[in-house]
Amino acid sequence: MIVILGTAHSKSTPGKCSPDKTLKEYAYSREICKKVKEQLMAKGIKCIIDIEGDEEISLQNRCNIVNKYCTQFGTNNCIYVSIHVNAAGMGDKWQNARGWSVFVCPTASQSSKLLAQNLYNVATLKNLKGNRSVPACKYWVSNLYVLKNTKCPAVLTENLFQDNKEDVKFLLSATGKAIIAQVHVDGIINYLKAQNLWKENSGISYSRFVQSPSYACQVAGWYTTVSQ
Repeated sequence: MIVILGTAHSKSTPGKCSPDKTLKEYAYSREICKKVKEQLMAKGIKCIIDIEGDEEISLQNRCNIVNKYCTQFGTNNCIYVSIHVNAAGMGDKWQNARGWSVFVCPTASQSSKLLAQNLYNVATLKNLKGNRSVPACKYWVSNLYVLKNTKCPAVLTENLFQDNKEDVKFLLSATGKAIIAQVHVDGIINYLKAQNLWKENSGISYSRFVQSPSYACQVAGWYTTVSQ
């Protein structure tokens, strides 16, 4: 099993930062991706970050990178998790919206939905729900390019709001970074367990060559708290 982590935007993308410029989405996403990769690799799960540098890259080229791995390892042996920070406005002033969310595309597979639900379950346990209403299915649906044009199960996480002052304070703290990374690690592992693709303490992730059964609203029961 190959976990492909998607970074957000680039250094040159305008407006993707907090109003006070202390949080820059491209840099934060890359920092979290590195933490998630390190922790997954330590558990024996192969993990790749789509873009290691800060350069601009088109959405289609991002999809090409993911789909290249799907071709190399098999679509059923890859998952894609793109890591972002949300915004309620244009980045020029503080907003009130808070909370964590995860997106799938309108044509998402049941595997994509199950991956999203497992990530959201962990985010809820970490008290990241925020102040917005949550769909009953625990994921949001949006026609995002990198989700609808990648071949494997794919989700995009929005990790709180870069234009909410309290969210930014949390995100930039050492504890906040550890928790955001842990949400992704635990959510991915719970998904792999639910799909019988990873066994705890074995250090082995398994490949599959047939589609797994549908899990419309399954909730995985494993949860590991982050070390403070």
